[in-house]
Amino acid sequence: MAAGRPLRALFFGRFQPFHLGHLRVVEWSLERFDELLILVGMAEESHTPRNPFTARERVEMIRLALSEAGADPARLHVATMPSLPVGAASAHLVYSYTEGFDAVVTNNRIIARAFADAGFRVVRPPLYDRERLQGSRIRELMARGDPEWRRLVPPAVAEYIDSIGGAERVRDIYAGARR
Repeated sequence: MAAGRPLRALFFGRFQPFHLGHLRVVEWSLERFDELLILVGMAEESHTPRNPFTARERVEMIRLALSEAGADPARLHVATMPSLPVGAASAHLVYSYTEGFDAVVTNNRIIARAFADAGFRVVRPPLYDRERLQGSRIRELMARGDPEWRRLVPPAVAEYIDSIGGAERVRDIYAGARR
């Protein structure tokens, strides 16, 4: 933690859905930074195979998971951002939109390059069970009707997805995309 002003990091992602790997990155980040801004990208896109959940739903998943994990809400901020072209100019736009941050926490090589090229500090968190904890894998499990997806997201997220008929939505979207 900083002795002077608080250190603030940005964790940027689509969170489709917010899973245990995301939660571990949040916990890891809070061990290193005073505040964490979680930025939900592609906020305008939903009901597609890659982005089945709305921005509001993803924010709610994050809120529920962090509350369940006992995270300090005073240290966390969640916001949404529409799709932007990837590049240094967009990195600066994100910075101005978010009122600033000291580092970007990401393992996405393209996002890391864009922010690094724009002069921002990029921090790569550990990968947590990356073979299993991938949004695309979780969505595929939902689409197949495989209940294993529930073990890959925080319990509060699984309950929320159930409450909105999320797994059924994913199945319908995937079935429609295969036609």
